[in-house]
Amino acid sequence: QYSMLIASQLEPTYARTVYPCFDEPAMKATFNIRIVHDPSYVALSNMPAIDVSEMRDENGSLWTVTTFNTSLKMSTYLTAFVICDFDYVTRTERGNEIRIWARKEAIKNGYLDYALNITGPIFSFLEDLLNVSYPLPKTDLVALPDFGAGAMENWGLMTFQESSLMYLPSDKFTSRKAMIAIIVSHELGHQACEMLRHFFFLFKWFGNLVTMNWWNDLWLNEGLASYFEYLGATFVEPKLSLDKIFYDHVVQPVLREDNEIGVRSLSESEDKIKGSFSLMSLFDSITYNKGASIAWMLSGFLTEKLFVRALTSYLKEFSFSNANQDDLWTHIQMVLDAQDEVQLPASVKQIMDSWTCQNGFPVLTLNLTTGTISQEQFLNKKNENSTDSYNNTWIIPISWMRNGSSQPLMWLDKSSKVFPEMQVSESEYDWILLNVNLTGYYRVNYDELNLKRLARLLENDPKAIPAVSRFQLIDDVFALTQFGYIQIETALELTKYLAREDELFIWNMVLLNLVPENLEGTLKNYEVYPLLKKYLLKRMLPIYHYYAGFIRQNVDALEDDYFAQVYLEKLFATACWLGLQDCLNLSSELYAKWMDNPEYKIPFLIRRTVCCYGVAVGSDKEWNFAWEMYNHTNSTKEEKDILLSAMSCAKESWLLYRYLQYGLSDTLFSSNCTSIIILYVVTKDIGHRIAWEFVTENW
Repeated sequence: QYSMLIASQLEPTYARTVYPCFDEPAMKATFNIRIVHDPSYVALSNMPAIDVSEMRDENGSLWTVTTFNTSLKMSTYLTAFVICDFDYVTRTERGNEIRIWARKEAIKNGYLDYALNITGPIFSFLEDLLNVSYPLPKTDLVALPDFGAGAMENWGLMTFQESSLMYLPSDKFTSRKAMIAIIVSHELGHQACEMLRHFFFLFKWFGNLVTMNWWNDLWLNEGLASYFEYLGATFVEPKLSLDKIFYDHVVQPVLREDNEIGVRSLSESEDKIKGSFSLMSLFDSITYNKGASIAWMLSGFLTEKLFVRALTSYLKEFSFSNANQDDLWTHIQMVLDAQDEVQLPASVKQIMDSWTCQNGFPVLTLNLTTGTISQEQFLNKKNENSTDSYNNTWIIPISWMRNGSSQPLMWLDKSSKVFPEMQVSESEYDWILLNVNLTGYYRVNYDELNLKRLARLLENDPKAIPAVSRFQLIDDVFALTQFGYIQIETALELTKYLAREDELFIWNMVLLNLVPENLEGTLKNYEVYPLLKKYLLKRMLPIYHYYAGFIRQNVDALEDDYFAQVYLEKLFATACWLGLQDCLNLSSELYAKWMDNPEYKIPFLIRRTVCCYGVAVGSDKEWNFAWEMYNHTNSTKEEKDILLSAMSCAKESWLLYRYLQYGLSDTLFSSNCTSIIILYVVTKDIGHRIAWEFVTENW
């Protein structure tokens, strides 16, 4: 028995396909919505239903008519409706009725309880922080089984992908909890002002109260929402270390992208974006991640207190109307002018325009013998076409520390400047660190002298440098190497200390930079493989054994270690790939345990790696078990995929050949698995040839 489901997604320009309207964010109106629908379904919209009646059509069939209260003044893209046969869980927070709707069995199993428990507190947190009260009498959050957008902040009726609201009590080990907290706070965030893109979602009543004049300022909505979303998420789950997650998920990925020649700036001029064809391309990482990074930087040099004070006055003035970025700068300027603790080298508009209206970002080059710092746009020096000198300069806040103690904030407001306080002495214990805890959106290129001192410091006392700064230091040197600013040897100097590094998110970034994406193949990496084996493996041992201990004794203790949930797999996979005997043994032990008792669950954190190496180290007995479990009807899609991949890890060629044959037969597989199996096999060393021969024979 099928049930139907209708849900709308009207951002940016689809309201016009539902009803005739001037479909532009600046044209706000009130809406009276009435929906005629099948009586066995329920209709939801932005406002509460005020009347439900019946009518018959000309054929005598009975229909239900649901009429909703008149909406507040809002933009067309925020109107919404859902027609479903879902159930809901509910609670009231400060008079605002919150309901979460989902498929009946999901509600019955309690999968939405976690989301319900955190939604109310996040609302209250944002209301108190920004001193605005939520203007609607109810909020519905709907979990949709299949939803392309991830989540949408329709006012009073938010829609989410099912997986981003559900927390299955059996999901002990997923980063689900953190993700739900972040997505939910992003969307609510929008609801005063208006979880990776999935991560971003309840700060959106911000944009619903104050909408951008035109889509070229979309980043105001999304960037600020992403910033608040992280504040909201740590409020709900205090165990998340916000600065690490923010740098790892938001800033670092966009710094990697924001340096191609064609990348747009954050705020484009209006005429560039007039045609709606290019609107969709604005919903990208520049808008979300760079927007949030710039908001983070702004909050850093203003102080959070002044930033929030300015946002509060901005929200008060522009509620139910429209604003552009200059309006926000004006409000920040007003708050600044009324106090004397924080002094800026230029107006807020001049500073911020340098970050939002120019594309890319700067790299600072230091000479610490003279104390000179210069800036240029960070571009790939290995590319011929990037040699045209861009004369972009930014007004750059520089937070810095010297020998472990924080120094007063400095500003670099021209292409180069001498800072006498930054000259270092002869002593090798005299070191300087810039952009502490990533307060600014830029990279730093230290001189040889200071890098040597930092490398030495890391080897003697890694904790003298805060974790986020260690991450950033290493990320910067690899990026500088890749773009031809420095030699790889210089970068590797900073990795010598890694045996003493206990932060998984830093290890993950090192592995991203040093280890090939596709771990199965050693053939193409024949040069680097033995070197990595020699260099990395001994440095990985301490952190590997630390986590292997938990896996063997008490895996539940890792439940609150967010980075273990996201990155432990990569660490283990690398250790096994480099041939660490203990890693291979651990995989066979856990796999054997599963074979003895199919009810046993291999720890989710490393299940993929364990299954792969369990099969690789084993023989046909292990392989056949994986095949049998794959064909078990009650395994989930995720488990099936893990097994499909694991069966291609076999080290005996006849097993791989038989696997490919199985993949062809219709009775065994739905035909769309054929290509997946071939793909998995072809990436393996011994599978490479076998798969090619198989494809040509069965072309």
